[in-house]
Amino acid sequence: MEFNFKDIETEVQGFWQRQNVFHSETDSIKPKYYVLDMFPYPSGAGLHVGHPLGYVASDIIARYKRLKGFNVLHPMGYDSFGLPAEQYAIQTGQHPSITTEENIKTFRSQMDKLGFSFDWSREVRTSDSKFYKWTQWIFIKLFHSWYNKTTNKAEPIDLLIKEFEDNGNEKVNAACNESSFFSADQWESFSAAQKSNILLNYRIAYLADSWVNWCPALGTVLANDEVKEGVSERGGYPVERKLMKQWSLRITAYAERLLEDLEKIDWSESLKETQRNWIGKSEGCSLKFEVCGINLNIEVFTTRPDTIFGVSFITLAPEHELVPQLTTEEYKTAVEEYVIYAKNRSERDRMMDIKKVTGQFTGSYVVHPFTKQQIPIWISEYVLATYGTGAVMGVPGHDERDHRFATKFNLPIISILKGIDVKENSFDEKAGILCNSDFLDDLTVQEAITKAIEEVVRQEIGSRKINYKLRDAIFGRQRYWGEPIPIYYDEEGIPHTVDEKNLPIVLPEVDRYLPTESGEPPLARAKEWKYKGIYEYELTTMPGWAGSNWYYLRYEDPNNNNEFASKEAIDYWQNVDLYVGGDEHATGHLMYFRFCTKFLFDFGFIPFDEPAKKLVNQGKLQAATHQILVASSRRENEINVVEGSLSEGVQAIKFSNGQIVEISIPAKNIFISYKDKGDLISAKIGVSQLNTTYVPLGAVDPISNSTNELFNLDIDKFISVLPAHEDSLFVTDNGFYQGGKFYPVTGQKDCFKVKFIGFEKMSKSKY
Repeated sequence: MEFNFKDIETEVQGFWQRQNVFHSETDSIKPKYYVLDMFPYPSGAGLHVGHPLGYVASDIIARYKRLKGFNVLHPMGYDSFGLPAEQYAIQTGQHPSITTEENIKTFRSQMDKLGFSFDWSREVRTSDSKFYKWTQWIFIKLFHSWYNKTTNKAEPIDLLIKEFEDNGNEKVNAACNESSFFSADQWESFSAAQKSNILLNYRIAYLADSWVNWCPALGTVLANDEVKEGVSERGGYPVERKLMKQWSLRITAYAERLLEDLEKIDWSESLKETQRNWIGKSEGCSLKFEVCGINLNIEVFTTRPDTIFGVSFITLAPEHELVPQLTTEEYKTAVEEYVIYAKNRSERDRMMDIKKVTGQFTGSYVVHPFTKQQIPIWISEYVLATYGTGAVMGVPGHDERDHRFATKFNLPIISILKGIDVKENSFDEKAGILCNSDFLDDLTVQEAITKAIEEVVRQEIGSRKINYKLRDAIFGRQRYWGEPIPIYYDEEGIPHTVDEKNLPIVLPEVDRYLPTESGEPPLARAKEWKYKGIYEYELTTMPGWAGSNWYYLRYEDPNNNNEFASKEAIDYWQNVDLYVGGDEHATGHLMYFRFCTKFLFDFGFIPFDEPAKKLVNQGKLQAATHQILVASSRRENEINVVEGSLSEGVQAIKFSNGQIVEISIPAKNIFISYKDKGDLISAKIGVSQLNTTYVPLGAVDPISNSTNELFNLDIDKFISVLPAHEDSLFVTDNGFYQGGKFYPVTGQKDCFKVKFIGFEKMSKSKY
């Protein structure tokens, strides 16, 4: 007799459901065990095999702990806000909630068939207003808080306002952007708008002008961890740097605690090291260089003050606020062109591409604080506006990047260590005896660091300082499918939080999910959407990771309408005993996860300051990743657009042999093939530089490689995955493809080639 697996599975799973076998109670006398998987984004394709890779492991532990007498909390939910659902809504006009609900049904059905022991009575969805009411509530708490560096914790903003009223800000020791002092009398004289702007410099959730990763194709800002090699992690669209007013979270206030507390959690050492490097603590000093002929100072941060006598140039980030004032008329055009170039490169590209040396002289000089010699001021992309002061002192003898820069631009290279030749290569080690260094001569490097800082402080040209690479988290997104930020603006444009009793602020209906014609976010399309019918709401929404900051707490009391979870539930379940998920989240979700927990701990909402005692990374399933070259609107002149534009539709292009080709269907996207040797087909279409984007899985012929790195693209499969590219142009050496047909230009039909770049996590959300 054949064993009927389906009947047995149906019967057993039905029994589990009827008997609530996996239901967990908070008031149990049993010891608790909380095992949690990172919840999935409900994509249209359903579960992929990487999901159960972790779920099976956690389920084994959950079942084992139950058998050992533990009261096990093993819940599941959905990280259901995000870009893919919105991109689909833009293409189809269907509301994201509809596709999200359909996708969740598929996920649930698949997980049920796999037989996991989840307590489905505790299911959460980040896009459910009952859930994001509390995400909005947490934002309100962040807005009404500041970080007191003396007590080393977040505190109510009212305490800070009281200090301003009594004593001004001179004695305030805060994590903030404020650099000027004011008295109590001055505070009293400030207008409401002035007070608001000052407080924004202290709030943990704050609004400020920030250099951001702007993705024109997605119409939104991306966090640093959402950008890879100059393109968006999801979709592979080009990203550029842009100065915008943005909501941010002051995660930098927690940098030291995030670093120190890694020692008390049972996470893998490799993941801890990733977070340590991302936080990037460095100790040194800041010092000021006076600008020649202008009443300005340039402040630099250095971890090597012992090398002060080896400085031969100062380099500023191209975005540095002083660049326009420092640029002389002679160099104005060159500087402006360079700033535009650097702006279109992501921070990650600029940090990773260390062998690429570019820069531009401003025409101005600073005075060396000790030798009084004039030192030229340059700008270069290897200096980041968001790290330190956005300015560095160039010491080519003892810094590899500075050495390459000095060699490229023929700047002096000075050795400040005895017996060390730095003409060909820099000597970067913190070892040796100093020379050519005035009062630092004959000291060891460590002695010289201490002495240099003492002298800088004594002469009042700088101070001892600790710096971190960690940046504040950009929190606003110019998208529709996300949590509305609970902020409204009064008649003077001052931001206020909505009254907590009015939460949740529910997403309004809009006619389209695109930004408005004037460039405002999609929420600007909502009709009569105003706070109390009068005040304008904030139009940006929260990022995709907002709900996952704290979701593990909601599982502990998912149906509570009065608080995110009761004290009784939190005191019983506490933090997660075992968390299972990928290490690719080390610098994103897992960093914000820890930050939010520490904030809630500071205010006494929870009795622990780490979200998960133990974290296991289950590994990740990888697939071959390929990239395709794509033209961008910034480089239309390089693809010889003769008629039309990428934004409106290209109607004709000119090949470099002089032939003008008319396009029957105006194309808003032009993809360019690689040549067999890996070169661009510049000989045919005049392309000098292009952006790259990801190729969908399954759209590449796996056995078609003509070299070790180039593969043929199956254009039909590419379009079946990304139907928006049905009318796109795919240009090869001999012509182009459009609408399923090849149009020869200079010869016979040839294949369109993409480039293999390695193996990466198999994630459909990227495509």
